[in-house]
Amino acid sequence: MWEAGRTAIARTPADAAPPPLAPAVRSRSTWLLVALRTAYAYNWFDIGPALPGIGREFSVGPGDWGLLVASFLLGAGLLQVPAGLLARRLGARPVALAGAGLLAVGGIASALAPSFAALLLSRLLAGAGAGLFFSPAIGLVGSLFPPGERGLPVGVFSSAFSGGAAAGVFATAVAVPLVGWRMALTLGAVGLGVLTVAATAAIPASVGAAAPRPARVPPSVPVALRLRGVWAIGLAFVGLEGATFATGQFVVPFGESIHGWSAAVAGAVGTSFVLPSVVGGPFGGVIAERGSRPRLALVVATALGAGALVAMPFAGLAATVAIGCLFSFAYGFVYAVMYVLPHRWAGLPSEEIPLAIGLFNAIQLGGGALVSLGFGYVVALHSYALAWPLVAAVQVALLAALLALPALDAAGRPPSEAAAPR
Repeated sequence: MWEAGRTAIARTPADAAPPPLAPAVRSRSTWLLVALRTAYAYNWFDIGPALPGIGREFSVGPGDWGLLVASFLLGAGLLQVPAGLLARRLGARPVALAGAGLLAVGGIASALAPSFAALLLSRLLAGAGAGLFFSPAIGLVGSLFPPGERGLPVGVFSSAFSGGAAAGVFATAVAVPLVGWRMALTLGAVGLGVLTVAATAAIPASVGAAAPRPARVPPSVPVALRLRGVWAIGLAFVGLEGATFATGQFVVPFGESIHGWSAAVAGAVGTSFVLPSVVGGPFGGVIAERGSRPRLALVVATALGAGALVAMPFAGLAATVAIGCLFSFAYGFVYAVMYVLPHRWAGLPSEEIPLAIGLFNAIQLGGGALVSLGFGYVVALHSYALAWPLVAAVQVALLAALLALPALDAAGRPPSEAAAPR
């Protein structure tokens, strides 16, 4: 599976060959990282179906639900750039695994929260763990494969988020009526903790190791912080980030309160907004690695997904599932493209790939937290009927930032950035 999609891609000399790992070790390491990505997403999205129960216990409504969702995104966003800097200095493996462990601790703290304020703080802590895990983990996956073979595994790793999110939405929607929201959150956190221990034991310390300090003297400002393509991607997908979490966290309450669906039906519908991106991710990864026009692919996929959300206020059960499938496939495709692109930028040192991804993800998470928070307040003050088209409009409007994204040349390098100093 991992051998598909080969193509010649120029990279820095330090990135010319993968670590000398046996195929079995490489495969095991890859699948453990995919499993961690899945469990990480589960612990991100399991809060959505728990919101009504949390609201009843702490006497809070949709506006405060949006604040709860935003607190996680804030924690994740604040740690993105520090995670990249730490991975650059310490290596990607210890930072990613520490982040996964912190996310598990935050999940357990959320389940034990005695008040809504404590729950907000515990979700902030869990988000910080998610921020530490994400971009270093992508760097780990990329470091397992040589140039030309990264698109598919990075795409699968990216789309594993949606598999975990779908499982989190559905399983928690079913579990909350049976065992309560606290036990539902505990189960996800414990599972992530077990996987983190297994990955720590099985993934070799040499994977994603930091570059030897004498081998390259870094500039005063890392290259990753100066590439305009990184900033362009970050700004362009703030709206998409907000939309993915607004849909992921609010679809179940929307179905229950507006359509009168049972918790199980609403949870099943919620999975349609995340699960199809499991297919979109591998497609996007391969196309990003082979294609020469990533900007067009990003615009078309984002616009299709946003257009689908406009129809949410008028859709019945079957149409809502169809909307969810299209939206999910589209954003899975988009995220895989943006995560592969830094591996194709020849002017970007390999150890700075997590920093580049962390920077644009931090921009997206920070802005996305505001979009998600705004979605909750529009619902509280007006209606879902207004919130859905507004979040779609924000996605499309911010795509204008992609005008600053340079096209790739035939070798896969941004012509205006290939000569960036190291």
